[in-house]
Amino acid sequence: MTVLLFTLIVLVGAFAAGLLGSLTGLGGGVVIIPLLSIGLGVNIHYAIGASLVSVIATSTGSAAAYVKEGITNIRIGMFLEIATTLGALIGATLSLFIHAPIIAVIFGVILIFSAVMSVKKKQEIIVTEQAPLAVKLKLNGSYPTAIGRVEYGVRKVGGGFIMMLFAGIISGLLGIGSGALKVIAMDNIMRVPFKVSTTTSNFMIGVTAAASAVVYLQRGYIDPGITMPVVIGVLLGAITGSKILVKTGSSGWLRWVFAVIVTFLAAQMIYNGLNGKI
Repeated sequence: MTVLLFTLIVLVGAFAAGLLGSLTGLGGGVVIIPLLSIGLGVNIHYAIGASLVSVIATSTGSAAAYVKEGITNIRIGMFLEIATTLGALIGATLSLFIHAPIIAVIFGVILIFSAVMSVKKKQEIIVTEQAPLAVKLKLNGSYPTAIGRVEYGVRKVGGGFIMMLFAGIISGLLGIGSGALKVIAMDNIMRVPFKVSTTTSNFMIGVTAAASAVVYLQRGYIDPGITMPVVIGVLLGAITGSKILVKTGSSGWLRWVFAVIVTFLAAQMIYNGLNGKI
């Protein structure tokens, strides 16, 4: 395969990944890594390095809008980022010593979990109870709605912090944003409203990925020839997806399409990992 053909395939694949990721809110990394490692035979460590850089780019672009609208809780994001950054450094370091087939199997399991989370219906949960630590750290906040700003409290700060540490390890190990795990930490454990959880998670994944990317960069696993078309393709796909989403009345069917694709990719990753083909 020529360099030009390889670049074009990566560019088109990354565009599709960014489009699907933007429409479903799970990011494009879950599609990029199987595309590169299984579809094009790229070493999984280089695939993870390219995915991490694309996560940084897409998070930086999309998070700014939510921060401007006042939905993102920056104090929660910065506090929990301590855990995710530490976890990301641990995960990225571990990935350098774990065999590629094992990483592929773990990746497949996380993909299936992400697919289930993408189709699971969410209900807005707003609690007014405030944990003492949340009050001390000033994590409680408010966000805009059609009827005005809604105040909310934050609970189980310690549990959320530990879950974020795990999310960071998975992010660094697999090169994804771990958005599903971060939303679980804030939405299910800390009882932060779902809308705030998803936007704050989006704000955080770029910082987490940057910590992991430093480790991959130092080890030489970020190849410009692979990373550049991935970043350009994912960004263009994410921009296109956000425009489509605005004009789409319901994204429910899109989530099911994404879940089917991700489950198929997960099965491929697990099969190839168990058979040592990655």
